[in-house]
Order: sequence, then structure tokens, then C-alpha cells
Amino acid sequence: MATGDIIVFMDADGQHKPEDIPLLLEKFNEGYDMVVGARQSGSHAGTHRAVANDLFSRFASWMVMQTVEDLTSGFRVVRADKFRKFMYLLPNGFSYPTTITMSFFRAGYSVGYVPIHTPRRIGKSHIRPLRDGVRFLLIIIKVGTLYSPQKLFLPISAGFFLTGLGYYLLTYLSSGRFTNMSALLFISAIITFLIGIVSEQVSALHYKDIDASHDEEH
Repeated sequence: MATGDIIVFMDADGQHKPEDIPLLLEKFNEGYDMVVGARQSGSHAGTHRAVANDLFSRFASWMVMQTVEDLTSGFRVVRADKFRKFMYLLPNGFSYPTTITMSFFRAGYSVGYVPIHTPRRIGKSHIRPLRDGVRFLLIIIKVGTLYSPQKLFLPISAGFFLTGLGYYLLTYLSSGRFTNMSALLFISAIITFLIGIVSEQVSALHYKDIDASHDEEH
């Protein structure tokens, strides 16, 4: 419903301090398309949540080949027109920061970070580490496959192939035969690799209009 060119997102549980908004805007005015408040060590959060967020951020950094300092922070400033391009990708729940961060990197939009410290939240968290951790991981994989499918499919394919090769050598040296399990693993490696190639083409088509508009801007 916002009508401005710039949108500020904040959580409603008191963790994000309004006085930090000028810091985000200052960084944003350097020319970024989105600036995120990255929670620093010492911010109020359970140890398990801090560890999980660090793991997710590292995985996302590997997917996009850029540093993602805080993948799940809901405190951010964005350009409204660019944010709305990804509305159709956003989930209905609280995990929109994960999706929009990955999408911005995929589209080649600039993302900056400002260190923040968050005080104790008001009320209880509705996040469940196991259930929502799996959900976060699935979202990263979903957007990651749109970003760079081979980053996911190639290692899986290589895993099948190397396992099949190792199993074949084991059975050949021990009993002098090639087993059905080795054949299944080799076939799985080929199929996974081909799915990755097809996914790369789908990804290119999916982001075609966004990539074209990004090129025009530059």
C-alpha cells in the first residue's frame, strides 16, 4: 500500500530501533537498491537462532557468490519499484527477507549492509527452529535453483557419480562384477546433471525481462 519510491521494513516486536533508520538511509543514498540491517553478535536472539542464521547466510553466500551478512533480517530499506518485481515470489509468511535478498542478488541489484544491535523483543517468537529452519532451507533452495541451478544439481550429480564409481570398483575388485546399484547410481548422476541443464535454461527465461531491464538501467 506504500506510495513512496522508498520502502522501509521493520519488525513489529520492538527489536528494530527507529533511530537506526537514518543509518540505513545514509547507506542507501550511496546508490544501493536495498540496504539491510545486519544483526551483530550480542544482539538479543537465542544461540540456536544465531547459529542457524549464520549457516543460512553462509549457504546463501555460496549460492550467490557474494557476501550475505544477514539473510533473515527483516529491517531493510528498498527501492519500491524493484521490490515489487518480485512480489509474485514472496511467501505469505515471515520468510520474505530470505526470498527478496536472494532475488535481488540474482537480478544483479546492489545490496548493502549496516551493522545494527537489536534489543529484547516484545512478546514471544512464533518461529520454531526445526519446522521453520526446514522452511528457510527450502526457500533458499527454491530461489537458488532460479539463481544458479547447477550450483545445486552439479554437486548432487557428482555425488551420485563418485558413489557409483566407488561402489563399482569395490564390487569389481571383490567379486569381479558390475552391480545394478552401480548402474542405478550412474543413471541417477546423468539424470540429475540433465535436470540441472534444463533448470539453467528455465532460470534464464524466468529472469529474462528483469535482466533486460537491468541492462537498460546501466
